Amino acid sequence: MAKCSKCNERKGKRHCAALGDYLCSLCCGKLREKEIHCPQDCTFLEQHRPYQEKRIIDKKQDSFSRKRSPDEDILKDERMAWLALHIEAPLKEYGKKKKSLTDKEALLSLEYAKEKIKKGKGLIITPDEKSKPKNEIGEVIYQSIDKCRYEKKIILPGEIGTYKKEEKIQCLERIILSVKFLAREDFEGRKYIEQVIKRFSQIEELSRQKKINHIS
Repeated sequence: MAKCSKCNERKGKRHCAALGDYLCSLCCGKLREKEIHCPQDCTFLEQHRPYQEKRIIDKKQDSFSRKRSPDEDILKDERMAWLALHIEAPLKEYGKKKKSLTDKEALLSLEYAKEKIKKGKGLIITPDEKSKPKNEIGEVIYQSIDKCRYEKKIILPGEIGTYKKEEKIQCLERIILSVKFLAREDFEGRKYIEQVIKRFSQIEELSRQKKINHIS
């Protein structure tokens, strides 16, 4: 039996369709849906998906693991709040179009975007799936973050409205905490999604009122 194509140490007992080669069980679990874009009908992916999703739901966030006071909330900063809007906007759009979208899907999409930003590179994709992102909503969130620029009223010379990698991750972790808080163990529900839709509707209504008052 050939050795694992990644570690080249253990026996490659699992055939990876994405790589067209063999992996050991350890490398398969380590790289699955992180560095390797796994086909959705992969037997090993199907077997371990519930376990992987539970790990994501249960894990604590790096930047917010310690207790913080309300005054320390990063979303009180206008610049970070602007980034948060761009992160949640795709979730609002998908939530309105897809009534079956759950808080768990929102959480997994946010985690996908966070992991992709952390790695700073794409996943290994199989030839027949190049045009189809592994996590469609997560990919849209990632692209929205990548394009986001802070639109200040006054931009000083030499000042750029871009965000650092650490800021993007920190903002994503803050929103992930919101999902977990609002879902309250019921991740198959839509408490967070409905709250996002309601919040954006309020913002849009406020914006309309301001325009009307300005015209008047």
